[in-house]
Amino acid sequence: MNLLSKETVAKKAQEVKEVTELLNSSVSAIVVDYRGLTVEQVTDLRKQLREAGVKMRVIKNKIMVRVADEAGYPDLKPVFAGPTAVAFSEEDPVAPAKILANFAKTADALQLKGGIIEGKVASLEEVQEYATMPSREELLATIANMLQAPVRNVAYAVKAIAEKGDEDAA
Repeated sequence: MNLLSKETVAKKAQEVKEVTELLNSSVSAIVVDYRGLTVEQVTDLRKQLREAGVKMRVIKNKIMVRVADEAGYPDLKPVFAGPTAVAFSEEDPVAPAKILANFAKTADALQLKGGIIEGKVASLEEVQEYATMPSREELLATIANMLQAPVRNVAYAVKAIAEKGDEDAA
């Protein structure tokens, strides 16, 4: 029996270490209560998250409490009650919040709880605020359009001057 408990403790310690590393390497981690979702809904949600490069894991609350302590996020511990899943993103801090909030609009059973965004514990309200922000790709597209606009305007002006010069020559 003692050997089994040592194995169990070692497995839990390993899981805490793995999840702590995952949390520390992520730019955001959003905690949700998934209780009541159907298998089809969970499959669909995981697919959407995976396509955005987000990993979702169901993790025991006792493990997450230890992870929160080890990673330096003790203020996150209160969200670990009831069935808990965590969506980790290593690239886009907005993606998990956006996908989960949009999914929750059609699946009432999914409840956002809070999370960590860019190294700071985020309340439910802050997570919902991030969910309304444009994604990284949308922001980059907007910036690209803003940068292209002056160049495009100069090109149009040069073309108009060139065409006017051709008309004057004729």
